[in-house]
Amino acid sequence: MSQQTQQAPFPGVFYRRPSPEAEAFVSPGDSVQVGDTIGLLEVMKQFCELKAEVAGQVVSIEVDDGDVLEAGQDILVIDDSEGEA
Repeated sequence: MSQQTQQAPFPGVFYRRPSPEAEAFVSPGDSVQVGDTIGLLEVMKQFCELKAEVAGQVVSIEVDDGDVLEAGQDILVIDDSEGEA
């Protein structure tokens, strides 16, 4: 099993869903591809989409919706060993 941790590229408020009523972008157990949206980071009232940096299965989400993140803080863990022998 090979796991990759994706981190916040800059400080901001993390959101797991595009709106309060919507489903989360990703949840543990979901498969993601490189470039899939995994969340939003709000900085000065502007929202930046966070994209998956590796393909694989989401193992865990390390932060809660609405958490204030620091640059480099862990956001989620992805198991990228799919297809490895």
